[in-house]
Amino acid sequence: MKKVAVTVAVLALGLAACQPKADENAANETAVENNADADVNAATANADEALNAAGNAVENAGNAVDNASAAVDNAASNATH
Repeated sequence: MKKVAVTVAVLALGLAACQPKADENAANETAVENNADADVNAATANADEALNAAGNAVENAGNAVDNASAAVDNAASNATH
């Protein structure tokens, strides 16, 4: 009986010693997940910004075509008067 009690005590101490390591591992996993979320959020924001810039560039190019067309029309109209 004494041997069983000692074995149980040793096992309990061993498990208790592992608990801080488990807490540290959980904290590390949480930190990794939080960093991954931050990376995804930053990448999403960068992608959104790039899409907006591309959209603006296309819109600006369309405006430039419209302006060039109007200039051609004005030149043709001025040439005939």
